[in-house]
Amino acid sequence: MNSAYQSCIDACIQCAKACDHCASSCLQEENVAMMTQCIQLDMECSSICKTAAQLMHLQSNHANAVCQLCADICNGCAEECEKHDNEHCRICAAMCRDCAEECMSMAAA
Repeated sequence: MNSAYQSCIDACIQCAKACDHCASSCLQEENVAMMTQCIQLDMECSSICKTAAQLMHLQSNHANAVCQLCADICNGCAEECEKHDNEHCRICAAMCRDCAEECMSMAAA
């Protein structure tokens, strides 16, 4: 296992978990219709984070390119979550920002 990837893999896995939790929690909100964009971005972000982690684990030649895309999606998810005053959205936004930072470092490598 390439230890250079480990920090980013961990950030991606934690971000995916936070996004899954946020999406699930958004579905429990009183005004779910207001949360649809947040839920959509949570699902997209979780998906790309899981994919990026897997490709880094496999030491794929495409891992850096996927990490760049992951950072972009994480930042978009964070921006949406920051619009909402829910604890799960605040946690998700912070995890997305951390993951984006890790992925940007990996993409630049």
